[in-house]
Amino acid sequence: MKSLFRGGLLSAIVLVAGMSAGAAQAATCGNNASGFNAWKAQFRQEAASRGVGQRALAALDGTTYASKTISADRNQKSFKLTLNQFMERRGGAAIARKGKSLKKQHASLFANIEARYGVPPGPLLAIWGMETGFGGFLGNQNIISAVATLAYDCRRSEFFTRQLYGALTLIDRGDLSPNAIGAAHGEVGQTQFLPENVVKYGVDGDGDGHIDLIRSRADALASTANFLRAHGWRPGRGYQPGEANFGAIQGWNAAGVYQQAIAIIAADIDGN
Repeated sequence: MKSLFRGGLLSAIVLVAGMSAGAAQAATCGNNASGFNAWKAQFRQEAASRGVGQRALAALDGTTYASKTISADRNQKSFKLTLNQFMERRGGAAIARKGKSLKKQHASLFANIEARYGVPPGPLLAIWGMETGFGGFLGNQNIISAVATLAYDCRRSEFFTRQLYGALTLIDRGDLSPNAIGAAHGEVGQTQFLPENVVKYGVDGDGDGHIDLIRSRADALASTANFLRAHGWRPGRGYQPGEANFGAIQGWNAAGVYQQAIAIIAADIDGN
């Protein structure tokens, strides 16, 4: 695996951080499709003035208003299930069974990741299984159109402007295709990173010179481990509620039942 700060990443992080706040206020947001193209033209000028390259600008030009993304965003439901109900609905036992098999199948990969980041296989496999069924379903929305639509939408424009600049940075770097498919809010890859977090925490786990969380299992899992480490993971410490590393799991997802499910499934996989 290569370092997180491989060529150009530090400057990319600075680019994302510096561009987002001003653009969020300058381009005029809207609440329906009618103003999207005008917003896009304005945003394009701002992005170009802040150093976004031609490859990413061309991808921005090709975006369309993502009605399905808006529908998903408007109809998000809070987690009201009990832990047992959530585990049953999400197939927690099946995730643990398959996780154990994959742990053996990819033992060398998980050993290398643990040696580097201090994160054992269980939490990574639990997240991988919970997020995409171990890469089985990554979503059905164009990533750049999804985040562009949400950056335009007034509801959370500032937050998703950061995600849009993250996606544009990845496209300019050659780490994300303009045609890449992800989840409804533009989540990327086998463990569903938002684009800004790919820029911040993504690592080249397979050593091919790119960070590809969609096609590379090694990149996705190493990046997830790096995220957890950056959120306080301490090697060799426990990760159940009340233990040292549960806070890192909380950093991954804000829903309490989700956090507990990850910890339970992970412990089952790790044999704890």
